[in-house]
Amino acid sequence: MAEAQVYIVSDSLGETAERVAHGAAIQFDADVKIERVPYVVDQGGIDRLLGRAVRGASVIVYTMVRPELRQYLAHAADARGIPHVDVMGPVLDALGEVLQASPRLIPGLSHRLDQEYFARVEAVEFAVKYDDGKDPKGIRDADVVLLGVSRTSKTPVSMYLANHRLKVANVPLVPEVPVPSEVFREGRLKAVGLMIEPELLMTIRRQRLKSLGLGSSAQYATMERIMVELDYAWDIFNRLKCPVIDVSNHAVEETATRVLELRKREATGQ
Repeated sequence: MAEAQVYIVSDSLGETAERVAHGAAIQFDADVKIERVPYVVDQGGIDRLLGRAVRGASVIVYTMVRPELRQYLAHAADARGIPHVDVMGPVLDALGEVLQASPRLIPGLSHRLDQEYFARVEAVEFAVKYDDGKDPKGIRDADVVLLGVSRTSKTPVSMYLANHRLKVANVPLVPEVPVPSEVFREGRLKAVGLMIEPELLMTIRRQRLKSLGLGSSAQYATMERIMVELDYAWDIFNRLKCPVIDVSNHAVEETATRVLELRKREATGQ
């Protein structure tokens, strides 16, 4: 049975070129060995690899974003009679021509973007799992803990922040329901209170009741009940000494941006 050695050379992990090589190798009834050589970032690394390649038995498949390294590898492989395939270069050149722009030439960028994607998915799953105080255990692992009475946009703000890769737990404040001890024990420094004008909250709650087919006179939407809840919320915010954001007449994006600004100031100590 025929044999071949394929070297996957990359200035990052080399996963893209390895998938291409596997896809090609499976088309042959042959013994094709594939070895990945990642993080080759200079000519010395290329020379060391070429020193291992055997003429007539080796193929080099490479993904490198820096044109000077691609050119060096191509010339050096040609000089040794080693077949080589540039997976990335032709695509970069074609896109650059169509877009009339230069690529960023950052090694490993696709892997970095993959990591960001999975971090975003994880944060969204976290927000769903720990939405509306479902499980106070999430407060320990949360990046942000949102607190507020019903209809202060806790859930949509949580989801927006999750798309910025922040893990958010939100806790509803109801006078008859004690605030989980985890909020005071582990969430104090992460807590952000959401507040709203009473009249606006009453309007929102009445609209909510109407959408559910219920009468607007329910206690949930009375000013008396709303003031009790808001007073209770202020008491909790004062005990936590946490920042408070007024969500009245603000879009979810605006509120979330305020939370992000608070996080940034805390991170920089400002």
